[in-house]
This record gives sequence, structure tokens and C-alpha cells, in this order.
Amino acid sequence: MTTQEKQRTLFVGIDVHKDTHTAVGLSPFGEKVFEMTIGNEPDDFISLVEKTKVEANKVGLIPSFGLEDVHSWGERLSSFLVEEGLPMRAVAPVLVDHCRSKMTHPEKSDPLDAQGVAEVMIQKIDTLPIYTITEDAKKAKNIRELSLEREWLVKERARLKNQLHILLHRIHNTGYRVKFKDPFSLKAMRYWMKNMPKSTDSILAGRMKRAIRRIRDLKSEILEIESELDILIKNSGHTITTANGCGTIIAAEIIGEIGDIVRFKTPGALAKYAGCAPREHSSGKTIRWRKTRSGNRRLNRAFHRMALSQISRMGNDSGREYFKRKISEGKTKAQALVCLRRQMVSIVWIIMKHKTAYVYPQKND
Repeated sequence: MTTQEKQRTLFVGIDVHKDTHTAVGLSPFGEKVFEMTIGNEPDDFISLVEKTKVEANKVGLIPSFGLEDVHSWGERLSSFLVEEGLPMRAVAPVLVDHCRSKMTHPEKSDPLDAQGVAEVMIQKIDTLPIYTITEDAKKAKNIRELSLEREWLVKERARLKNQLHILLHRIHNTGYRVKFKDPFSLKAMRYWMKNMPKSTDSILAGRMKRAIRRIRDLKSEILEIESELDILIKNSGHTITTANGCGTIIAAEIIGEIGDIVRFKTPGALAKYAGCAPREHSSGKTIRWRKTRSGNRRLNRAFHRMALSQISRMGNDSGREYFKRKISEGKTKAQALVCLRRQMVSIVWIIMKHKTAYVYPQKND
């Protein structure tokens, strides 16, 4: 956006909540033009657009909207604004918090948060991503929701298994550990349900049976979600499952967190978003790079698991050779793994960008 375009823009920042949204419009020079609080219904969205256009016409400006949250509580409003053809930017909450922390007396309220969003737009409008709704983004959103649901169920199953460990120890003592290789297999759980010492307390037995039934249900639900994810990934046209170490679960995490790959113009942009790019920390003649803790940690974890699979016994020969080459250059194993993870980002970006299958490098004779 050029300087002339900024001078003709009314920056409307919106702080979203579950039931209400607060909008504040600022002129290019930071002067408050209007403030408005609306509900979360279509009629309220229409009134916001009409109010914004009226106020923009009064001062001779063109409105541009910015939302602090475009996916959760702000999903309805953001979708409405995009369908109306209005320019809209996604503003990261951390940017608003950063501006607030610089104030002499930091205060927080809905109007102040909305004003903070508008101020971030004035300062960094060119770096804020334009929010759009594409078919790839819709498919990725469905995949992400199922992937998150599976993740929650897996955590709940792990919690129940820990509880069942304690119950089995109280009922069968330490012998339950050697009875079965996996005490949570279907065969083992059927055995625990049917074979119980006569002296077992009825409350204890009831707790164990309920835990086993819930673990069984969770296992079937997780398998059902995994099959749905497999179908969604195939229907979406993505081919990253052809890459080594990228099964249905990891592929769902990557696709869901990336969304529409068009958002990232280069592999480096995707690496920064995923927290897989080092951060420069140089001063004077000292040039150094540090590992960053920022970025999308869920996406970072998926790339990390994908990189680990490359150097496993069943991994990719090219990945192992790259990993060993980095170690021979003087890097530690952890540093070499970080480099390999960065290579995985580039490979995934190319596959998703061009929707081509992964081609394994040919071995040199």
C-alpha cells in the first residue's frame, strides 16, 4: 500500500468476542473517527458496514477492516466482510499486546483493544496478511478441526490409561505387567473385565470397568476420525502423504495449520511461520543465529516428527545422508536435525504448491 493509499484509508480495528464485537475507526493520522459495539448476528454486521461507510464518506476515506481473530469468535464476521467484498486484514494479537506494552500506563478494554488493532494496521498494513476464503482454505479448516479432535481424544485416552494402571495395580498387584505385553490391548482388557479376584472391592471394580469401556470407545472414535481424515486429504488433492514419514496424522496437522499454501510466497516464509527458520542475533563483527521459539508450534512439531522419521531405520536414504553430512561439518545432532527439519519445510512447500507427488532421489551407482 502506497503512502497516498494510506492517506485515503479509514482503518477499522475490531476486537471480537463470543457475543459482541467492538469496532473503532481511525484516520490515517490516528484520530478516532467512530466507535461502535455490535452483536454477533448478520443484522449487526450489516449495521456495522453501513455505519462504517457513512463515517468514511464524511471524512472522504475508504474503509479497510482488521480483525484480531478471524477463525474462532470472529469467523462469522470475517466471512461476512469477505463476502461483501470489503478489504480485510488478519491482525495477530501479539502485535496488539506489543503496542500496549510500550504504553506508559497500559490499560485493557474492548475499545482500547479495537483501537490497538487499528493502530497496528496503520503501522504495519503491508506486513499483515489479507484474509481470503478459498476452497483450499475451507478444506484445510475441516481437516484441522478433525485433527484437533483426534488430538484431544488421544490425550483423554492417555489420561484414562494412567488411571487404569493404578487400578490394575491395586486389583492385580504388580503381576498385571507381565500378564500381557500390552495391558491395554483388546484381548487384555477383555481379560481384566472377566477375571477379577473375588476379594476386589465393588467400587474399585466398577471404576476399572468404566475406564476400560471408555478406552474402548475412544479407540474406535480415534480410528473413525483417522479414516475420515484419510478421505478428506485424498479429496483435497494434496499429495504430501507420498513423502517419507508423512502419514495421515502428520499430513492432517500440516495441511490444517498451513491452510491455503498461496499465503506463503516462498519456503522461507513458511519456515518462519512454522518456527523452523533461525533468528539472527548479530552485533558488530559478531554474526550469530539463534533457534527461535516463536511460530506455529503445532506445525513445528509436525515438521520435527517428519524429520525424525527421515533418519530412522525405515527412513529416507537422502535424509540420512544429509543428516550425516551436517554432523561431519561440525554440527551437533540437534543442530543437524534442525537443518533437516528446514529441508522438510521446503519439500512440503513444493509438494503443496504444485500438488505433485514426492519423487525419491535416485541412488548413484
